Amino acid sequence: MSGRVLVVDDDADMCRLVEATLAARGFDVVWRTTAADAFAVVESADLDAVVTDLELPETSGLALCERIVAHRPDVPVTVLTAFGSFDTAVAALRAGAWDFITKPPQPDVLAHTVARAVEHRALRGQIRRLREAVADARRVGGLLTASASMAPVLDLVARVADADASVLVVGESGTGKELVARALHDRGRRAAGPFVAVNCAAVPEALLESELFGHVRGAFTGAAAARPGLFTEANGGTLFLDEIGELPLPLQPKLLRALQERRVRPVGADTEVPFDARIVAATHHDLDAAVAAGRFRQDLHFRLDVIRVELPPLRARGNDVLLLAQHFVERCAAATGTRVLGLSPSAARQLLRYPWPGNVRELQNCIERAVALARFDRIGVEDLPEKVRRARPAPPAAAEGAELVPLAEVERRHILRVLASVGRNRTRAAAILGVDRKTLYRKLRSYARSRSPDAACARGAKRPTAAKPA
Repeated sequence: MSGRVLVVDDDADMCRLVEATLAARGFDVVWRTTAADAFAVVESADLDAVVTDLELPETSGLALCERIVAHRPDVPVTVLTAFGSFDTAVAALRAGAWDFITKPPQPDVLAHTVARAVEHRALRGQIRRLREAVADARRVGGLLTASASMAPVLDLVARVADADASVLVVGESGTGKELVARALHDRGRRAAGPFVAVNCAAVPEALLESELFGHVRGAFTGAAAARPGLFTEANGGTLFLDEIGELPLPLQPKLLRALQERRVRPVGADTEVPFDARIVAATHHDLDAAVAAGRFRQDLHFRLDVIRVELPPLRARGNDVLLLAQHFVERCAAATGTRVLGLSPSAARQLLRYPWPGNVRELQNCIERAVALARFDRIGVEDLPEKVRRARPAPPAAAEGAELVPLAEVERRHILRVLASVGRNRTRAAAILGVDRKTLYRKLRSYARSRSPDAACARGAKRPTAAKPA
């Protein structure tokens, strides 16, 4: 532990004793024997903690404590006194003291108390910085980020919000695809109209056609009254087709015709009904692979994928994990009336170690659980789910045995590693690496010419396997 600590006591020998105790444990200690001199240090120096005696000449340690708390509320004050009564302890805490210990202090108790005070100040600083980051982070609709990998997403959403072209949002489950759809709606010229969402995987196939296109009275058993479909309900606004990759194959031609003609035929009707809605679809599936496998129509894919928005996974968004975690802490604490301010340093480290296969949705669930279980004003590792607590840091990118390689080789390996981590999506890899796509393509072509096994992987080939002995 390190930190700068001010010790205040009218007994210089006691100051030296406390200084020696704390210095032996890594603290940088200064000391003064009067309240006036001590406060001058508080005003001029960057301190992490103050330890003051209760009995001081000219004024009391409690008065000094109150003055420090009023002027430097970020610096925790521990009161040190030979009078260890309950009333004295209460008076010290009412004066704003961080803690209270008796003289002569036990070295371990003193060091532990000061270490907790220094850590508390560091935590408050971290919370303040995270809150400032949440306030300053770029927001588009409900999207909150400070990550460079999300910058192309926010830029694209801003540029195409007013367009009527269909948008396909792709990304892993839980990355915020519906938030992108809502951002497109809210920032566009259709913002005053309805935003209608349907999960194509959640509606039974037998009902999905009626849900989308509507039906007339008597169209099927139970259709006692006519009902407009979601296409009609979205008139003047946006229709969000979530999990479009799960759309049953028999319905795909009907959806394609609706998108082409801008008209729908309700189930059982003889005439078509026009609609005026922007279409935003989303999927976590690879639609190109679904087309190749015959599970999705290529012409429908083309019709939906006019503008593509690709969302990176949370693990590729760096410190957005902590930014979003702090945002969820504040939101959950406000909703439940819980006094939880943020994350402990150890909890923050664990959140960064975990790969978040469920992305932002999983992080939100994790924080909601942690806020509900937290016993203190900060979330500890013990409040996190077991799978997050068990997460171990990934090995360093450069740690490949004891091998020493040229800088160009380190760059090559890093580029291929990033490319593999984003499922070989070159646009996303270029954004994470901070280079344009032409630069990335040029480097990949140069690696391909080297004919190395890793270069073959860059082209999509499999690694060669050793021939089996005859």
